[in-house]
Parts: sequence; structure tokens; C-alpha cells
Amino acid sequence: MIDVLYFAWVRERIGLPRERLETAAATVADLVEELRGREERYALAFEDLSSLRVALDQELSEFDAPLAGVREVAFFPPMTGG
Repeated sequence: MIDVLYFAWVRERIGLPRERLETAAATVADLVEELRGREERYALAFEDLSSLRVALDQELSEFDAPLAGVREVAFFPPMTGG
């Protein structure tokens, strides 16, 4: 089982702040493909990966990162400073 967290407009599009999933995904990209196939709201949220960032167990990561041993995946838009 893996906890998947959604922040900002990702959460708004999916309609959930978090969910617990059982997945066979080997990488973050595989997980995204699984999620896209669930419902249209997921497909819309993950339509453009260049507008998303991902963190694995609270560490910034890449979409090709493996999920082995990961307990939490968080998706969020890029952060801007100011």
C-alpha cells in the first residue's frame, strides 16, 4: 500500500487530498499511468507532467524514480518564490 497525496490544483481536479492505493507500479511514471486510467478527473490532473512535481517520502524526485520501498508519493505544481 502507498499513500498518494495531491496538492493545490491537482487536489482540486481529482477532488481528494489523499488516498491509499495498492499498486503494481514500478516507477512514478507507471503510477501516473495507472491513475490516468482510473477516471477522467485523474487523466485531466496528469495531462501535462511538465506542470507537475513529485516527492517520494517527502524528498523531491523524478517521474522515472522507482517506487520500491516508498510509502508516500506527493504530486504538486512547481513552487515559486517571491
